[in-house]
Amino acid sequence: MQLDDELCLCFHVTKRKVENYLRIEKPRAASQLSDCHGAGTGCGWCRKSLEKLFAASQGGPTDTNASLPTAEEYARQRAAYVEAGGGTPPPGATPASTNQG
Repeated sequence: MQLDDELCLCFHVTKRKVENYLRIEKPRAASQLSDCHGAGTGCGWCRKSLEKLFAASQGGPTDTNASLPTAEEYARQRAAYVEAGGGTPPPGATPASTNQG
């Protein structure tokens, strides 16, 4: 996943926005990342990725690109999650269809 790829597909929050939020605001808990444009408060798919970035910011594993899939694979996995009943994206979210393209 690249810096300008969406990490939170519900609220269109990029990985760059999350990393900047972590660097500037220094949240004390991963749940505080919801203050970063609502990240993690939609369907819930991105919460594990947000937790990985938070852990890295706290001195955890630093190679988050190794643990985050490409943007295309990430979107496919999220679509499968939503279609399986894992969460409901809000209006305006990136569509959760596995029939893209």
